[in-house]
Amino acid sequence: MTQQYIDALLALAVSQARAVNIPVSQNIRPQVRLNRRARTRFGCCVRRDGAYTIELSELLARQGEERAILQVLCHEVLHTCYGCSNHGARWKGYAQRMNSAYGYHIRRTDNYGALGIEDDRPVRYWVVCARCGRRIPRMKRSLLVDHPERYRCPCGGTLRVERAGNNPPENGKT
Repeated sequence: MTQQYIDALLALAVSQARAVNIPVSQNIRPQVRLNRRARTRFGCCVRRDGAYTIELSELLARQGEERAILQVLCHEVLHTCYGCSNHGARWKGYAQRMNSAYGYHIRRTDNYGALGIEDDRPVRYWVVCARCGRRIPRMKRSLLVDHPERYRCPCGGTLRVERAGNNPPENGKT
């Protein structure tokens, strides 16, 4: 998608928010900044010198459907509202208003599958549930990878870690 098209989607996101009486900032720069390096976040709202710049992952801009791009832009536009620099109650209320009015699924975080884009990051670890068999990919070490015993699967099952290629790490660590 072209820069001009992405900028037009930002303008649409702002107008949709205002149409449902969400007090978005009057100081949103009209150009979306495309981030070539972003791999785990799809958008970002940066406030500098009293103005907001909305960033979008170039990967999402290239692979994403218009609806997914618009949803991420709406998410970021909501961060320009007073008291919404985080994902607190006010931000969640505005997100719900957008979801109800336009059928979006704006939430605190998103993932590749939900946005309809291919996740080509290399999987280094699999976190596996002993009860339901759910396999959760992890691209790098984290507390979950280092200490799966501290966590539970949504089904309530215990978790174990396997290296990609199904070789479990020794002592549950890397």
